[in-house]
Order: sequence, then structure tokens, then C-alpha cells
Amino acid sequence: MTTSVRTHHRTCSLCEAMCGLTLAIEGDRVVSVRGDEDDPFSRGYICPKGPALAALHDDPDRLRQPLRRTSSGWTTIGWDEALDEAARRIHEVQRAHGRDALAVYVGNPAVHNLGSMLYGPSFLRALATKHRYSATSVDQLPQMLAAYLMFGHQLLLPIPDVDHTQHMVILGGNPLVSNGSIMSAPDMKRRLAAIRGRGGKIVVIDPRRTETAAVADEHVFVRPGTDALLLAAMVHVLFAEGLVDLGERAPLVRNLDALRDVVLPFAPERVEARTGIDAATIRRITRELAAAPTAVVYGRVGVSMHPFGGICHWLVDAINLLTGNFDRRGGAMFSRPAFDVVGAPPPLGLGAGSFGRWHSKVRGLPEFGGELPVATLAEDICAGGDPSIRSLVTLAGNPVLSTPNGPRLETALAGLEFMLSIDFYLNETTRHAHLILPPSGPLEHGHFDVAFHAIAVRNTVKYSPAVFPIARHQRHDHQILVGIERRLQDLRGASAATRLEIRLRERLGPERILALGLRAGPWGFGGGLRQGLRGISWAKLVAAPHGIDLGPLGPCLPARLPRRRGGVSPHIDIAPALLVADVARLRAELDADMDHPFALIGRRQLRNNNSWMHNVAKLMAGKPRCTLLVHPEDAQRLGVCTGDSVRVSSRVGTVIAPVEIDDGIMRGVVSLPHGFGHHRTGTGQTVASAHAGVSINDLTDEQRIDELSGVAVFSGVPVDIEAVS
Repeated sequence: MTTSVRTHHRTCSLCEAMCGLTLAIEGDRVVSVRGDEDDPFSRGYICPKGPALAALHDDPDRLRQPLRRTSSGWTTIGWDEALDEAARRIHEVQRAHGRDALAVYVGNPAVHNLGSMLYGPSFLRALATKHRYSATSVDQLPQMLAAYLMFGHQLLLPIPDVDHTQHMVILGGNPLVSNGSIMSAPDMKRRLAAIRGRGGKIVVIDPRRTETAAVADEHVFVRPGTDALLLAAMVHVLFAEGLVDLGERAPLVRNLDALRDVVLPFAPERVEARTGIDAATIRRITRELAAAPTAVVYGRVGVSMHPFGGICHWLVDAINLLTGNFDRRGGAMFSRPAFDVVGAPPPLGLGAGSFGRWHSKVRGLPEFGGELPVATLAEDICAGGDPSIRSLVTLAGNPVLSTPNGPRLETALAGLEFMLSIDFYLNETTRHAHLILPPSGPLEHGHFDVAFHAIAVRNTVKYSPAVFPIARHQRHDHQILVGIERRLQDLRGASAATRLEIRLRERLGPERILALGLRAGPWGFGGGLRQGLRGISWAKLVAAPHGIDLGPLGPCLPARLPRRRGGVSPHIDIAPALLVADVARLRAELDADMDHPFALIGRRQLRNNNSWMHNVAKLMAGKPRCTLLVHPEDAQRLGVCTGDSVRVSSRVGTVIAPVEIDDGIMRGVVSLPHGFGHHRTGTGQTVASAHAGVSINDLTDEQRIDELSGVAVFSGVPVDIEAVS
């Protein structure tokens, strides 16, 4: 009997790019995956990760039923028993030692999941602990902090209008590999080529000649950790040479004089020795940027996980403002998503943000947006005292491999009274859990990108229904989260109103909440009709399997800016007091020296996304990718060749890695990819273990932070290197 093949159109959920996929399904198998040529956003583009959705669905190592750790190993238990135990153990710890005896960590994959995005916030509120951590503080938190201070909302993140710009300067980003990253943009190769095709220019400033730098018009090496000095010098040039022109946004901008004054010490001649970029080049890059018909500066993870991450992102936004390229076609703009997490009121939207309402236990690092920097998690667990962290919940995260000084965190996790992990892999972190609750896989639930439409380079909207139904012994993310929440509130004796609200969310499900958000959004019935368009409704979305094109980014200020606290009218603060005060710390860097022979940086690879895609055989095929990039002259000095092993040591640890000689990396700089280190025992990922590599976060130092935001510094970790015979 021949099984018919059916077609399913879907958005890839494995990175930020939101590429459209066309899946051929035969029975319960995916027989092929190709790019969806009718998707208005990706237009047929697909990267190697897209087809991996099929392998991820079929992965025999993926967990599908709850596991309990016992003295003799892991045992499978039923869902009611597992959810009851999870709520009971959390309640017991908090009742005995206080709400803050519990900590929670949320990993990157949660933001790719509709159920987690819509049900996670209420789950976190129900846990009611100040010890909240997430992958945000080892990634884009400084960018969100700059947005909060400058524009009044943590998620008002300016996006490069890459499809219309004439001039693009890229710092700390490799969009050809990441397909954007806080700039969701599939097929960046085509988009970057189009800039050059219309006579524009691309400049990449990076310690490594990345894949993006290789196709740019110009690549400039910069010493790791000095980008803030470079950006301050560029702002200095704009003021000193009379190149400032705020354009139509001038009436919205406040504190321009304060910015002019604070960059006075950072003339290009003062920063060239530290940055490695001569003063003439700094002036030329700045003048060309200011002279371009349209231009945009884009800074990403390399200037975020940075000693001055907050200052870097502030100055990136400031330069776009000062050159008249803000909220302007071809410059830095704001997306207008159909489901608007910025403009909608809670629970559909997220709050404007907060900073410094409480601080971490040991070092006093500040809260941002309701969470503490994860660089403090291990030390806060180990600190003891009253209250001490005795329990941990992880949601879709692997902080042992993703946060600084992983071995110290491993030691801390081993001493917890109770640990719950919501994850479908037994990995380097979840192996420490007492209970693992595995959610459904990406093809087993509906998909809508709540977050990434808000940072996309074009306004589109798309929903993808589930490809396969879940089995009776499986649960979705939102069912797990709300199931624990309901049981926890029952144990606490919550009010009838609270219990009713939880029951309502259980009955609604993510899709009905999404439908409400679309109706209330800027492209919904009200907003859409006011613009002469048909409003985006749930029915219309479901009837458009390829997605709906809402058009290019467009100017939206001042309407997009929120009213500030205290009733202050919407505005742009181009020199927030907290950031201006932090410049004193940057001035001290003008005369600083490197304190180690080598500076370590990370790198991203197209065939993986952090640590959670190394168990897909096709993505791991080929030569080993966990190599240490070394400049030929440094390799000669060390006496090593490609394939030789070297010992790399930092303050916190040592790894042994194979060398890959590369003249595209700056002298004195070495690079390891992020997400490896699968040699730990007790995990259940067969393919990943066979391609273990070493973890860069066995070397990164939790004491090295951006002192303003508390974010871990992964850019320019001081290391020593020696050959291993």
C-alpha cells in the first residue's frame, strides 16, 4: 500500500532568520525539506539547519516522557506524578527557606517556542523569586539596556534597514553566518550583495576576517574589547568636524550637549594605540558614514559580551542618530510586528523594563528586566547564608556550556537540594537535575515567532500549524508550565480569582492568545483598517500558509516611543546619565595594556546554534569544527602547525584544543567556537559526545563583566597558550 505524500509549509525555528520551509511528509516521516519560494520573507532561501528539523524530530536520544533521577539511575514516570512532584518540591523549598531559595534559568531555545513565550512570563511570576537568570545576560542584555535608557522600552531595538541602505558598518557581528541576530534577515548573502549592487559599501570591523568580512568592501582589524573606544572616537569626529545632523528626529532628542562633552577625551589619535586602528582610518570611516546618502551602524554580540557592552550599544545608536540615519529608510528603524510585544499591554506585551531594583547576593550586580546577570549564579548558589539558593529550575537551557566558568557552575549544581529541568535532552546541565520534563519537539506544535518579528528587517507575519500530533505520553511546553503553575498555586492556597485565571489559560492555549494579540496589534482590525488595509485576523493568518507580507520598515516615531515614567513625554535620551557616568571607566582604558600574550574570542558557525544542535549527525559531518584559530606568525612562535594540540589556559581553567592556522585572525588573538564541550559523563547525546570538542566557557571568567550591566565578557578573554607534545 502506497502512502500519499502531503506538503506542509513551515517557518524554521532553529535560529532568528525565520526561513520558510516546504516539508514533504509521508506518514509519520519527513522525506524532504526545501526552501519555500513563496515565503515573502526568505524567498526560497534555506541554510543547513533547516533540513535538521527532520533529524531532530526523529532523534532517538530526544526525551519524550518525564524522568526521575534515583540512586540507581533514571526512571520514567507519568505526567501527573511528575508535575505533582515538581510543584511539591518547589513549594517545600520556598516554604522552608523563602521564595528566593529558588532560582530559575531560561535558555535561548525558549524564545523560539510559542508556548514558552506566551506561558513563560506567568510561570516565572508564579515562582516569585528574585533569583531569575537567562541567556539574555550572556548575549544582548547591553543592547536592551541601551534601548531602555534611550528610548524608554527594553525591546525597542533599532534594526538596520539592510534592504535599502547604501552604507553599512558592522561591528562584532557576522550576519552571513547568523542570518542577522537582533536583525532577523534570511539570505544575508543576497541582502549584502544587493547593497554593493546598488553602489553601496560594507565595512566590517572585527578581530577576525569573518565570512561577512570576506564579502565586504573593507575589513578593519580591531583589538578585542576596545570597540567602545573606537565608537567614542567616531562620535568625537562627528562633533569635531561638524558632521552632526539629526534630521527630522531632532525635536525628539534630548541631552545632545552632554554627549558632545563626554566624548571630548576620545580623539582618534588617543585611541589608535589601544584599538589597533590608526587615526586616519577612524576619521575616514566616520566621514564616509556621515557622507553616505543612507547609512547604518550595526553592532552585535562581539560588542555586547564586552567590557563596555552598554556603552558600545549606546554609541552605535547615537551614531545612527547623529548622522540623521535613525527612523529613516536605509538607516536604523523599528519593526512593526502584527503581534506587538512592545505596544500591547500585559499579558500580551512585555513591560518597558527596569534596572537596579535589586542586586545579586555576592557582588551586588544589578537586576535588569526582572533578572540578574547569570555570571553571578554559581557564586550565589555557593554563598550559602540566609536565604541561600537551594533549588533551581532550568527551561530550555544548558548553562554549563553557555555561561562563564562552566566547571564552577557544575560544582554548584551538584549541591542543590532539588533541580528541575524542562528540556528534551539529557545534556551537560540537565544531567544534574532530579526531574526532567521533556516538551514536544518543534514539528509537534504550532509555531509563531513572537520575538523575531519584532526585530525583523521586513514586516511579515506567519503561523505554522503542527506537522505531527503528539503521542498520549507527551506534553507541550505550555501544558508543562501552566500545569506546574496551577499545582503550585493550589499548594499555596491561592485565591479563587488566581485559580480561575490559570484555568482559563489552560483552556485557551497559545493559538487563542495569539489570535487575541493579532486582533489588538497594529495590523489588526483597528490598526489595519486605519491604514487602508484589511486587518490581520487569525482566520486570515491560518489561510496564508506561506505568510503575509506587510511591507518594508517605515518611519514610526514619535508614535512608537512610550510615555516615560512619571508622565514624561516620549523622547530619545541620547546621553543617559547611567551611561555617561560609565564613561569614566572607559577613559581609564586609554592607557591600559594587554596583560596576557593572547586574547580569546568566540565564533559562530552556520551549522549550529549555541550548544543544542550538536546531536544532529548531518550538521556534525565533515572535519572537526572545534578548533583554535591561530595566526600563522603566532603559530610559528608557538612551534605548532595545523592539527597540533595546544594547551589554552585562563584564570579559571585549561583546555586542550587542535590548532587551525588562519591568516584571517588578528595577531595575538585566538578563537574557539561556542557550544562544544560534550565530553562530560552522564549525558544522553550520542552524536554530540562523538564530536565533543572543548567548551570555551571552561575558560571564560565569571569575574570579567561589563560593570554597568553585569553581563559576562566573552570578547578578549586573556589566555596563555603552549604546545602539547
